[in-house]
Amino acid sequence: MLARIGLLALATFTLASCDAISAISPREVRVVGSSTVYPFTKEVAAAFVEAKRGRRAPVIESTGTGAGITRFCEGAGPAYADIANASRRMRRAEFDKCKANKVGDIIEVPIGLDGIAFAESNAGPKLKLTRKDLYLALAANPLGKPNTARTWRDVNASLPAIPILVLGPPSTSGTRDAFVELILEPGCLEAMPTAKALKASGDPAPFENGCRRIRTDGAYAEKGEDDTLIVHGLSENPNAIGLIGYSYLDANRSRLHGVPLDGVTPTYDDIASGKYPGVRSLYLYVKARHLKAMPELKEFLALYTRMWAPGGELTKHGLIAAPQKVRDRSAEAIRLALPLDTTALP
Repeated sequence: MLARIGLLALATFTLASCDAISAISPREVRVVGSSTVYPFTKEVAAAFVEAKRGRRAPVIESTGTGAGITRFCEGAGPAYADIANASRRMRRAEFDKCKANKVGDIIEVPIGLDGIAFAESNAGPKLKLTRKDLYLALAANPLGKPNTARTWRDVNASLPAIPILVLGPPSTSGTRDAFVELILEPGCLEAMPTAKALKASGDPAPFENGCRRIRTDGAYAEKGEDDTLIVHGLSENPNAIGLIGYSYLDANRSRLHGVPLDGVTPTYDDIASGKYPGVRSLYLYVKARHLKAMPELKEFLALYTRMWAPGGELTKHGLIAAPQKVRDRSAEAIRLALPLDTTALP
């Protein structure tokens, strides 16, 4: 008798869980995550509402990639986000958290490219930097020793003797993660002869300490997840430089310009071609169970695929269009609800 009661309770719970998923469709699309992807998703949301009168406006929150994926992975059902915007790839530990919370299959959708741009006020000193310069200026322990550099001239005699001040996002930001991967680490490998051996040693701590940690004494100033705060900070301090996504640089050309990195200025063409050193992919992560239960979510993502092409509305707002093959695979992943390949996760 007790066994029958237990089975009945289990069946009731399972049905309730299915009902919770199937009941998502009456509500609005919900998105959390990257501040870099945020303006693109907002553009799609605006077009989505405009296309059909009476349609619920999607709720888009700019929380940063790390915080957004954390919320995305809290569970599945009406109470949870449908999409995570991300300016870096989901990590294995994050996927495992989703799995532990029974989120179900996750669809990975690369939406386009972006550049990790260093920007300067148009009234600024017109710096020209290298990845090695930035490593020596911003690493906590460059060459294995605590960072004592105070001016740009301290790291490169050809640079002006103005204080090092980089305005950037916090540790929860995908932009900051990408900066470490694409700029700081390569700069370390160039500057420190022992860095390659440290990386291959099997003990990640010395390499992390010498190559990937950012100094915390004020030379790198965290300005929050919203890149507009960095843009405002550059207007207030012309001698500072800012670490922002390319779209924010592109949207503020009247007051900012890009700082050349290894001799290449962050422009649409040089990012699209891969010539610029700080090129990264941007992503959406979507819950497959929600996609199947929410017609509006399917329509929202279908609209995204129509807006991300070269010359499309999103490229007018700073998105760098991905190659045709990538766009085709992304559209197919949405259409067929293809689960992401977890073997490639970092």
